[in-house]
Amino acid sequence: MNENEKQTVLALGFFDGVHIGHAALLETAKRRAAQRGAEPVVLTFDMHPDMLVKRTEVALLNSAADRAYILRRYFSIDRVCYIHFDAETMHQDWRTFLEHIITQYGAAHFVVGQDFTFGDCGRGNAALLADYCAAHGLGCDVIPEVVCDGTPVSSTGIRVLVRAGEMERAALLLGHPHLLTGIVHTGHRMGRTMDFPTVNLAFAPGVLVPPHGVYAARAVLPGGVYNGVANIGVRPTFGGKTLTVETNIFDFSGDLYGQEICVELHAFLRPERPFPSAEALSAQIRSDADRARAYFAQGTGT
Repeated sequence: MNENEKQTVLALGFFDGVHIGHAALLETAKRRAAQRGAEPVVLTFDMHPDMLVKRTEVALLNSAADRAYILRRYFSIDRVCYIHFDAETMHQDWRTFLEHIITQYGAAHFVVGQDFTFGDCGRGNAALLADYCAAHGLGCDVIPEVVCDGTPVSSTGIRVLVRAGEMERAALLLGHPHLLTGIVHTGHRMGRTMDFPTVNLAFAPGVLVPPHGVYAARAVLPGGVYNGVANIGVRPTFGGKTLTVETNIFDFSGDLYGQEICVELHAFLRPERPFPSAEALSAQIRSDADRARAYFAQGTGT
């Protein structure tokens, strides 16, 4: 670390979804950083450790870019650092791992969840981290699990809700709407021909895709936040096969191609299905938009 750089308070974890359990950890990290005149930093991995450790595919709630966006927007943590998780990292001795990140990031304090493990075969844990910090003059907070309705809040449980399209319940556990970020790309322009222009995003590889269908949505743009209606699917009416997220943004006109935006999915309205004609689809989209407007008019959105 450069001698002119601030010391850091490191929040360690994978933070998929960045839910209300993570929030307790992140708020502690910010508070400790303020007390020390240090910088709060989230240190995470670029891929889920289970994909190597257990050889298990994990459908993530968020891409790495989504996680950074959530941490910045909802928690005011601007510095998010990623460690590449590979075979070397997986088998690294836990003490060596700690010594490396202390040196590289100028860590003066750590904040972890009580179930945090690290190092070869997960031999490092929260208790050992706390002991190590006490012996080396470093601070450490171990955050107990957060429970909602008698059940510990977890990314795994939230994935079950998102897979089922239960966006409102997921939002309660996340503390914010389920979302995706991305660069607006050119679509097939079919919505424009039906007077429902859309912005188009793609899911990052490995990210969990919610049920195909229509959602009450919000678009967070560089110039503000707008209500809208989003469709996740393949456009079956037109014989489409490519998965995309198409969002009609209410009361907005402008060119967003090439810009990074966020689409929040607030409520599942209906499944995707084919229609006999473009006219029939257009009528349904109009109905979907009315339902989304009514949903937000009730103040239901997060």
